[in-house]
Amino acid sequence: MATIHELTSKIVKFRDERDWNKYHTPRNLAISLVVELGELLEHFQWKNDDEILKLAQKPDKREKIEEELADVAIYLFLLANELSIDLETAILNKIKKNEEKYPVDLVKGKYVKYTELRRK
Repeated sequence: MATIHELTSKIVKFRDERDWNKYHTPRNLAISLVVELGELLEHFQWKNDDEILKLAQKPDKREKIEEELADVAIYLFLLANELSIDLETAILNKIKKNEEKYPVDLVKGKYVKYTELRRK
């Protein structure tokens, strides 16, 4: 399994070989990320969760969903790269913050915003 850093390097190499770096400004990458999220959501529009799970088991539909997820990830990795953000570290730091904001003993099995938690 490749790391986020390894995947980002492959994506950047692919991009740079085609001289597309000039188009990959943070603004354009953020817009492209949203566009790709929209394309992913088209597969889920008007469907309930059970229908989506069944859809994802059909090989042809699953492939399309995988492609859209990959497009989202590619733009996300490129945006982090252009902003000099270490995405692996950012994710690990966010998980740690969320663990502190949402202690298991206070939230297990329920959703409540961290600002509404009653801490002892």
